[in-house]
Amino acid sequence: MKITGHEDLRVQRTIKNIQTAFKQLICEKRFEQITVKELSERAQINKKTFYRYYQTLSDLLAEIQVQYSSGYLSITKGLRYPRDLAKSIQTFFEYSTSQDRAYELITVSASQSYMNIRQSMIDDVMNQTWGSDPEFKLLSKWQQQMVISFVQQTGLNVYCQWVLDGKPVPISAAIDTAIDLVHGGVNQFLK
Repeated sequence: MKITGHEDLRVQRTIKNIQTAFKQLICEKRFEQITVKELSERAQINKKTFYRYYQTLSDLLAEIQVQYSSGYLSITKGLRYPRDLAKSIQTFFEYSTSQDRAYELITVSASQSYMNIRQSMIDDVMNQTWGSDPEFKLLSKWQQQMVISFVQQTGLNVYCQWVLDGKPVPISAAIDTAIDLVHGGVNQFLK
């Protein structure tokens, strides 16, 4: 349930407790192992209360992903593509490292549940950024799809590998690596 700020304070607190408990559980175990019963106990609500706001745990996960992507979109809305590609990559890394541990786990996890939701978030971000750029629209649909696929997979893979390896280099080095790979590939393609 998306909180608009117009709900009763008890409703807002309940939703916040559910989301907080869910993020804690994400940090402790795989998504497939989380149950509504366990989440309800952690959030100090009954199961009926959970179902009042969400049909499934996947719906709750999708809502949290929308919150994450909305935050990212709010800081990238003025970027133009492909001109601002390097800035976009830098912003992705900086935004990602400023988020909580649950975001990091969702982003780097190989869990199919997270991958499906993550891909939905990525598609939303790419459509609202690249998809709305006039220069990008000059490419054929196939070219657009190839560029988007390359950019999202390369940037995400560099970030994931950096996190999974325990962040072995400073964030600036990881950003430079991602920019070099993505920017080089896109520039070569657009020539």
